Amino acid sequence: MIKAIHNPDVLSCLANLSNDEVFTPPNLANAMLDLLPQTLFESKETKFLDPCAKSGVFLREIAKRLMTGLKEQISDEQERIDHIFTKQLFGIAITELTGLLSRRSVYCSKTANGKYSVCTKFEDEEGNIKFLRTKHTWKDGRCVYCGASRAEYDRDEALESHAYTFIHGEEVFKMQFDVIIGNPPYQLKTGGAQAQAIPLYHRFVEQSMKLQPRYLVMITPSRWFTGGFGLDRFRDMMLNDKHIRELHDFYDASDCFPNVEIKGGVSYFLWDREYTGDCDITTHIKDKIDSVTKRPLLEEGQDIFIRYNRAIPILRKVLSRREISISTCISSQRPFGLPTNFDDFAEGKAENSIKVYANKKVGYLPMNYIISKNQDMIGKWKIYTPKAIGSGNAQEDIVRPIIGEPNSICTETYVVFGTYDTRAEAENVCSYIRTKFFHFLLTLHKNTQDALAKVYSFIPVQDFSKPWTDEELYTKYNLTVEEIAFIEDMVRALE
Repeated sequence: MIKAIHNPDVLSCLANLSNDEVFTPPNLANAMLDLLPQTLFESKETKFLDPCAKSGVFLREIAKRLMTGLKEQISDEQERIDHIFTKQLFGIAITELTGLLSRRSVYCSKTANGKYSVCTKFEDEEGNIKFLRTKHTWKDGRCVYCGASRAEYDRDEALESHAYTFIHGEEVFKMQFDVIIGNPPYQLKTGGAQAQAIPLYHRFVEQSMKLQPRYLVMITPSRWFTGGFGLDRFRDMMLNDKHIRELHDFYDASDCFPNVEIKGGVSYFLWDREYTGDCDITTHIKDKIDSVTKRPLLEEGQDIFIRYNRAIPILRKVLSRREISISTCISSQRPFGLPTNFDDFAEGKAENSIKVYANKKVGYLPMNYIISKNQDMIGKWKIYTPKAIGSGNAQEDIVRPIIGEPNSICTETYVVFGTYDTRAEAENVCSYIRTKFFHFLLTLHKNTQDALAKVYSFIPVQDFSKPWTDEELYTKYNLTVEEIAFIEDMVRALE
């Protein structure tokens, strides 16, 4: 018996450069191409650009579609290949290495004019997949185009500078594109003490829109849904853009990129220059389509994107009561002025001391220690919750409150989740925090580790003279059997 030969697509087997520069699997590239009108692949005039080519997968899959779509118009196969590769497909590589890889994928040769290139009309090695070694433009220690740190990225030419041509003011191809499509680099490390990273993907989207293509399709992290760290302006622009015709949101990024963790998930969209209206939003959960709904990207009265279609009617019921948000009870970051790494305290309890809840430990300070902020809260009952929780995944992110007795404080590891007159009242608040209802409303605003006050905005204050259960909350907000089932499915059992 002859065994079938398994011949995998090499582009589905590539190891990723990093979680910031992720190769696009061929099946995902084709799902994104499916968003476009397929008549585009039947025209000899359609021009496509990938401004952030890594493996060449988008250009390769476009070429396949054009080869089929133009078969009747250009019957000679070699003539058709030469036309497609020289007149219709264009790419800008993010590094010299990905330029070589993209040419190998698209032209079947790392040099466009090489002996084994399928295209016979190129006169240089790059063909239409260009890599330009671009320099950052420094001002006050930062690049004016991408925000890169000069201390970190002003490098010798032998090293990669991550100055991506497309977003650094250089025009590579002087032409109008019908379609811009790609998977841009996601972020760039700043080199700061906290090892922070600045987002980059939104700059590729913004630059693409400036070129006014007929269609734009890109996949990015979904963190822009709620903004933050350089994304607030971009979030506002996107949510108010009526040209976004379709959005596919993946709660778990591994559904698109196996073995890659991207906190908060990923999403891809179709921007249509000639379209104005609501957006067809497809929610993908657990590797399947959960729901498809046509609605505005921006829910009335909100400033973030509510990513779950089936959550909208639940949220509307909650907000219609116009109750005070529990976010108003939560302190700012570093509530008592002590940083996360503060450890200038004794670990043994002393008489007349202040208890300190710190990162994974507890310590004590003398009662006369000067606390720089919120001294009025020290003598009250309090609840402490972590300022960073999980990854933005409601199936995993659980708020575990700590009741802080009078004469206790915390470091920046925590925020103060309200102050209370009695322990009983604090315990009633904790019962509310432990409900699935609470966590469900939290996850509508939280899609990263961040757990500061703003992510609790949708959660209303309750009467804390009594404890709360999910059943009581479901009844209070008149939730249907289907709505309750959705919450129960979205939030795992709480310990």
